[in-house]
Amino acid sequence: MNYQELVPLIRRLALEAGDRIMEVYNGPDFEVKAKSDTSPVTEADEAADALISAGLRAACPDIPLITEEQAASHALQAKTFLIVDPLDGTKEFVQRRGDFTVNIAYVEEGVPVLGVVYAPAKGRLFYTQPDGTSVEEAGALDKQKPGNLRRLSVSTPDNGALMVVASKSHRDKATDDYIAKYAVKDMTSAGSSLKFCLVASGEADLYPRLGRTMEWDTAAGDAVLRGAGGHVVRFDDHTPLGYGKQGWDNPFFIAYAPGVTLKA
Repeated sequence: MNYQELVPLIRRLALEAGDRIMEVYNGPDFEVKAKSDTSPVTEADEAADALISAGLRAACPDIPLITEEQAASHALQAKTFLIVDPLDGTKEFVQRRGDFTVNIAYVEEGVPVLGVVYAPAKGRLFYTQPDGTSVEEAGALDKQKPGNLRRLSVSTPDNGALMVVASKSHRDKATDDYIAKYAVKDMTSAGSSLKFCLVASGEADLYPRLGRTMEWDTAAGDAVLRGAGGHVVRFDDHTPLGYGKQGWDNPFFIAYAPGVTLKA
């Protein structure tokens, strides 16, 4: 895989998908359908998925493509693959809260090495560079030419005053009980894969997730966080979260900046 070619491609596809999503978001009321697992899906999810999938398949026909919106892809098994969540945070999208993202990642031998996370309603674009480092791009977000890039680096945490980010739509008592084990200075809620990016940018130190997620929910944000010097580990044994698992389900996990003293 040529990283120098793949990074501009996934960046451009994310921006193009974001434009399509915002057309629906800013338009009149849209239909919300329920998938087989009862989760919501809209025409924005489907349009973004079609755009991204066509672009990736044309450029990378020999790489397996896993995408949330194409159930047939969920039967594939691979350790090296492209994985897409065209609209992560559909609940936030439906409620017009803005905390939704486009996610595209490349996983190599079970490790997410490249990823882009784009929050079109917030105008925030995060992605990995070909050398594996992560950046946030500011400015006009021109599809052909990157603007001003800020290198991302995780915080130096103070374990006596941690900044914690947690899910906006999936908070529960188990999560709150776990967070209560830490000395927390401030806590914020965010939707979608933005939580990984807040840790990557140093805006938060710790993001625990005690709930069901799929690999397409996490791979891009995981890549961005890794490229900023952060870690994503399993909740049960604190080993690195791996990808290419049977069924694409994730265990509970913790995303954090090194220096946070993890609790059991």
